[in-house]
Amino acid sequence: MRDSVAAAWRPTAVQEVLGLWGLGFLGIIVSFLLFGGTGVPKLVATVGFLYLPLIPMRWRGEDYRDYGLSARTWRQDVRLFLGMSLVVFPLFFGLFWLWTEVLPLLPTELARLLAPFRGPAHFTPRLPPRFGEWVVDQLFVVALPEEFFYRGYMQARLRDAWPQGRRVFGVRLGPAFWLTALLFALGHLAIFQVWRLSVFFPALLFGWMRERTGSVVGAALFHAAANLFVRCLEVSFFGG
Repeated sequence: MRDSVAAAWRPTAVQEVLGLWGLGFLGIIVSFLLFGGTGVPKLVATVGFLYLPLIPMRWRGEDYRDYGLSARTWRQDVRLFLGMSLVVFPLFFGLFWLWTEVLPLLPTELARLLAPFRGPAHFTPRLPPRFGEWVVDQLFVVALPEEFFYRGYMQARLRDAWPQGRRVFGVRLGPAFWLTALLFALGHLAIFQVWRLSVFFPALLFGWMRERTGSVVGAALFHAAANLFVRCLEVSFFGG
């Protein structure tokens, strides 16, 4: 019966991706409306990102390895993760420090739109409370499911629909790369805070890493590390 339904209507790659993205986005919004800031919306997002793509994947006889969730290139992934971290994190630290100096100069309402933190900034290195739990949460609950859904599944499926573009630092980046980053950013507006759109920029790095190795493992490691680094900067500059 399932095979006959799949054969009766097969969406295009773009229709499939946008449909699953919309379904997942709607599920997160509804869970926020029903349960607020509890852990339920995060659970809905994690389950959706991991399992929604399984529906069309099973119709095609595919599995997670076909979409980059594999340890086959783990050495290359780890090397790329470490290299990206050494280059990006010091640069981001400097930009974050500059941003803490500029933010108090902006009108209050504009500052509220552009940043989640308030008050005077003073840098004192510290880790967030329960940092070990944050590491596990960011890697396995946030980064890995998001990277599988967006860079693993979505970017690959959209690449099937559109030709690759120009070569950038060793990989070809076409419309699939840009649309995936855009949908990733828009997906963060399930909690409507304008500053969340800034995730578009790290999404470009995650997408490039995915194309570089063919895996989402390195991107997931870098994604989790970036989230943890930002959180450490927030508590180091603004306290708890």
